[in-house]
Amino acid sequence: MSAAGNMPGNLSGSASGRTSAAGGSRFRAYSKFVAALLYLFFARALAGRAAEGLASDQWAPLVEQAMLVFLLLLGYAAMGFWFDRQAHPIREQGLPRRAGWEGEAALGLALGWSIALVCVLPMVLLGGIAIVLVLHSSAWGWLIVDTGFFAALALAEEIAFRGYGFQSFVRAVGPLGAALGFAAFYGVVQAHAPGSGRASFAVSLALSLLLSAAYLRARALWLSWGLNFGWKASRALIFGLTVSGVGSHSPVVQGNPMGPFWLTGGGYGLDGSWVAFIVLLTALPVIFRVTRDLDFLHNAPVIVAGGIPVDLDAAARRQHEAAMGPAEPAAPALVQIFPASTPPTKPETSEVDSSPDGL
Repeated sequence: MSAAGNMPGNLSGSASGRTSAAGGSRFRAYSKFVAALLYLFFARALAGRAAEGLASDQWAPLVEQAMLVFLLLLGYAAMGFWFDRQAHPIREQGLPRRAGWEGEAALGLALGWSIALVCVLPMVLLGGIAIVLVLHSSAWGWLIVDTGFFAALALAEEIAFRGYGFQSFVRAVGPLGAALGFAAFYGVVQAHAPGSGRASFAVSLALSLLLSAAYLRARALWLSWGLNFGWKASRALIFGLTVSGVGSHSPVVQGNPMGPFWLTGGGYGLDGSWVAFIVLLTALPVIFRVTRDLDFLHNAPVIVAGGIPVDLDAAARRQHEAAMGPAEPAAPALVQIFPASTPPTKPETSEVDSSPDGL
């Protein structure tokens, strides 16, 4: 009776131990998420101050985003190495130089450009865009600089919102909770931009969910970075539209959209358009469709061998013998018998009479 009475207590004790261990692991992951969040604000402030002191007004945006990328990579790599004992902290942040990473970035770039094009087409058909072209040689040089700016801006956003902090939050609350939480966080950050409103907040939520889904399906930032880069750069550099209230990033093409606010977003651009919100939400199933292979390749569970080693060949042989019965004894091998060799005969010798009478 005493043994039976102690059994439930032992089981509950082990279960509570597992629960407390899981809770401790989630709390540790949440603590790392908070640390990553605080470092993000510090890095943004430091990059802004550095850009003001190192570059002119024209070069300051590019220098600021490049400095932010460097600071985020360095700081989050230190956290991954110190807190998680990561041997390759840059790769663990979502930037592995794996086979096909260029194709993932190109796929994201094509998706981002396609989403921007789908948002621009209704604007062209229902209102119109007055376009002014500036074809000076200096404008083409600044076009390259602005392309680098959008590439660095998109990479900084992906490291900040899908990098180490997001991955720690995933371990704390799960993928869906992390995607929703960071979508709300990204929306709040973007809401502080001048000219933002309810539509821009909704667009920020939809864009963040789309980018988080791209990361979670591919388990790398290449796809989401290409998508973010294509969405922002194509609107500014190809169509000359305002991006998040800033319209000075298109030195060659300058576009002035015409139409209602819900279609164009007004002075804030498509980031404040309800059409963009609908298109971004519609792009979610497209992301799941085009990333089936990536999801299977990088999210399929790995089968780990466990238990007692088993000789499968011997087990199959025993099963076969049990079903078919004992095998018949093999026929004896042929034995060749050679004739026995006769001992050599002693040669006959003539008898010699050794008696003295023989003389």
